[in-house]
Amino acid sequence: MAFARQKWSVAIGARRVERLQRLVPELQGLGAPAVFAERLDVTEPDSVERFTTGLVEQLGVPDCLVNNAGLARGVERVEDGEGEAWREMIETNVVGVLSMTRRVLPRMIERGSGHVIMLGSIAGTMPYANGSVYSATKSAVASIARALRLETLGRGIRISSVDPGATNTEFSLVRFSGDAERADHVYDGLEPLTGEDVAECILFIATRPAHVNIERIDLLCTAQADPWHYSREEDA
Repeated sequence: MAFARQKWSVAIGARRVERLQRLVPELQGLGAPAVFAERLDVTEPDSVERFTTGLVEQLGVPDCLVNNAGLARGVERVEDGEGEAWREMIETNVVGVLSMTRRVLPRMIERGSGHVIMLGSIAGTMPYANGSVYSATKSAVASIARALRLETLGRGIRISSVDPGATNTEFSLVRFSGDAERADHVYDGLEPLTGEDVAECILFIATRPAHVNIERIDLLCTAQADPWHYSREEDA
């Protein structure tokens, strides 16, 4: 939405195609001159290939790739883990980021300009109990971003990361496997970030002059200091 308001052409991909189709007229109404919306599962190489090929054919090589796909699944300790949730998080949060970047970055390098923005998490630098694998995947994303900055140095490419804390999106609903009641209580007594807050930071990074690269933004709501310390109304 934030990019559409600034009159950027926008490409969106997700597994839930019906949601994508509902977003198209909204993005157009906000000012996006063109919208590319197709199914995308970043864990499926064929899906990534179809999406990126179609995107380039319709809109050209993107100026900015936002690696937004990611999830946390469950709250199990390593000692209790069975591996299924681990694989889902690693394949989405790490392999998915690599797959999308691999398909877009060479085209950016050939053109001599482009920006890859990762959606990380404060969990990548401050791991927490019952989130070991999720934290590890976000630490991997941070390492990939830093390595890409070195690998692309001098070739006109910018690499950035936005690392949010508590954000009121579907994150908790996914983490608790659809338990809406449990998810609704995660942010009791505080005002978390919103998806719009994060999007505004991503847009800010993307719209700096070409000679400016913002490497990372750590983004927390005022009521959060780190993954363990919150100020909730009932604590006041």
